[in-house]
Amino acid sequence: MSHNTRSIDLNADLGEGSDYDAQMLALVSSANIACGGHTGDAESMRTALLLAKKHGVAIGAHPSFPDREHFGRRPMVIAAEALFASLLQQVHSLQNVAEELGLSLHHIKPHGALYNQAAYDPVLGEVLIRLVKAIKPIPRLMCLAGSPLVKQARNAGLQVIEEAFADRRYRRDGSLVPRTEVGAVIEETELAVMQSIDIVISNRLQSIEQETLVMQAESLCVHGDGE
Repeated sequence: MSHNTRSIDLNADLGEGSDYDAQMLALVSSANIACGGHTGDAESMRTALLLAKKHGVAIGAHPSFPDREHFGRRPMVIAAEALFASLLQQVHSLQNVAEELGLSLHHIKPHGALYNQAAYDPVLGEVLIRLVKAIKPIPRLMCLAGSPLVKQARNAGLQVIEEAFADRRYRRDGSLVPRTEVGAVIEETELAVMQSIDIVISNRLQSIEQETLVMQAESLCVHGDGE
């Protein structure tokens, strides 16, 4: 009896001061490393990069709105040029440490509110596209599967990694339920596992309104700060 085997990239956001980074890096195939926008400094970046190198994990930069006070999770209104300059500085700070260790950036994944807003806001999307193109060699852009940003970035010539979440709930339009709402994060391990298997095996999941969403994801995110 033959089974179709499907594999998917497993990623986690790391270098954010969680106690589980070492365990997570032994399990994932990609890591998104905080680079100073919402948290992180040269020391935390080096620690995460060394662990990623040890485990052969693909390295991504995880830049954010420059908002350490709210951990990058609060929507921000910021001029495009100022945001671009901040994001570029964040990514370069990680890239510089990575290059010292003989590593290169595989992808860029925006963090938090920037990730969610840019998925649907073409102005922010354009900032991210400019950011990716400003990094050499040009990395991939990891963003919300099925969102308008996927098409926008591909039309701009970028390689895109469409991402789904093991432990976040979705609305019927494919957006993530905001963390400010009850039930946004799936706390129960069994439910997160079930959602993950649905995404990988059948390209679908249940929205919080109990409707079926079709989701073509190439990478699955598990949050590094959860049990």
